[in-house]
Amino acid sequence: MHPNHRPSPPRLPQSLKSKLEGAGRIAVIGIGSDLRGDDAAGVLVAQNLQTRLEKEPPIRTAVSIFIGGAAPENITGAVRKFQPTHILLIDAADFGAQPGAVELLDPAQTQNVSFSTHGLPVSMLADYLSQETGARVFLLGIQPVTTRLNDPLSKNIETAAENLVKELAAALREVI
Repeated sequence: MHPNHRPSPPRLPQSLKSKLEGAGRIAVIGIGSDLRGDDAAGVLVAQNLQTRLEKEPPIRTAVSIFIGGAAPENITGAVRKFQPTHILLIDAADFGAQPGAVELLDPAQTQNVSFSTHGLPVSMLADYLSQETGARVFLLGIQPVTTRLNDPLSKNIETAAENLVKELAAALREVI
């Protein structure tokens, strides 16, 4: 690889946009711990997406951002109250890809995916939210570099999060 060549930024999976088509209300939930390096990716994306969408009134009423942190089960009441038709969980997930890669994962099929910081498995959270709200639930995973305690957020994940926020905002504008 040429020393000045940078890998292309991770792209939002095209299949996500098609899965969100026709959504009435979308709940976006950022999951992760800012004490564990790249595990903060989901929370970082959610926070930055919230800031970006606050300036767009039509989006604000149809999309609600929730910061689930390391205990996303604590915000399920607020999510139910929002009455979403679709729920997008965003979390760091080790699915064996390049650091910063973004993958649309089936929450029910995450047994072979490592989520190191959650007491409640993502599959259980997704199942609970689906049953309680009737919403379609999707998981957007971001491949971390490190999730060790007290590690800083890596540059790869910081860049991936920035790109993901831009692409998610654009996708949400298209489907809402």
